[in-house]
Amino acid sequence: MTSKPLFDSTLILRVTLFIILITHSVPGMFNGGVQSFGQDYLNAIGFAPLGVPLAWAIKLSHVVCAVALLLRRYVRVAAIITIAILVIGIILVHYPEGWFVVGGGRNGMEYNVLLIGVLVYLMLIERK
Repeated sequence: MTSKPLFDSTLILRVTLFIILITHSVPGMFNGGVQSFGQDYLNAIGFAPLGVPLAWAIKLSHVVCAVALLLRRYVRVAAIITIAILVIGIILVHYPEGWFVVGGGRNGMEYNVLLIGVLVYLMLIERK
């Protein structure tokens, strides 16, 4: 099996996704954000008593997937897991708020849709 080079035409996208996923996950692990997300949001919308463990699973998956994408390993698996989380986030959180994240609205789904597009691209390019 041949090794894939880390430096290729997808590097900028992979680094960008790494930064986004890490900064969206790691701070909440240390400032109580994951606990709050699980307890105050996920439990409140019907995931009790699994809200906190589910929140931790989501945030830890972001970290693992970010590293996998950066290192160009298990890209399809990492992308599928992350896309699933983003789609569920759209359904539960962002779609009810509309399209725009800022400007024409607040907390909309446009950002997640962009991330999904980038992840799909990376999955497709890995097939070649």
